[in-house]
Amino acid sequence: MTNETKLPLTTTEIPDGLELITLGAGCFWCTEAVFQRLEGVEKVVSGYAGGLIESPTYKQICTGTTGHAEVINVYFDPKKVSLESLLEVFWATHDPTTLNQQGGDVGPQYRSAVFYHNDYQRDISSRLKDELNAREIFDKPIVTEITAFTNFYPAEDYHQEYFNLNGMQPYCQFVVKPKVHKLKKYFAERLK
Repeated sequence: MTNETKLPLTTTEIPDGLELITLGAGCFWCTEAVFQRLEGVEKVVSGYAGGLIESPTYKQICTGTTGHAEVINVYFDPKKVSLESLLEVFWATHDPTTLNQQGGDVGPQYRSAVFYHNDYQRDISSRLKDELNAREIFDKPIVTEITAFTNFYPAEDYHQEYFNLNGMQPYCQFVVKPKVHKLKKYFAERLK
């Protein structure tokens, strides 16, 4: 997705010793729940990136017309977890082969995306995507968007820590929980 309108570049303070990557993998409740459990991930913030309007609301995002994706900002300690390791989990815990859809969640706001913050993140993301496609790990080609980060707007407070606070809610039980179980099954050694 390209920005038709130039939005102001948003900046986020990154604590010393940490790095930041912005990932979209469908509903941010799912993605947040997965990445919060990884060793070396210090903080996860759900929000919106890659769109055409400044400071969007969830209601606006749900129309699918703002250009934003539901994303998470992942603050991680590269001494404890590598970017490659994070991206392996990213591609394994959602379907990166469906354009603008994750399961029953349909629309461009649910697209698979890596919003990179520097050339290193771009190069690693692109290389891993190419390697996964070459090895035909998935039945179809990966359609994950890999694009330069320009802006991030935090989601409303009630979206933060959603699974941790609302784990018994039906969506959490039927959609989020299976992704967390998949994480525990395939990446147990990477958990906190």
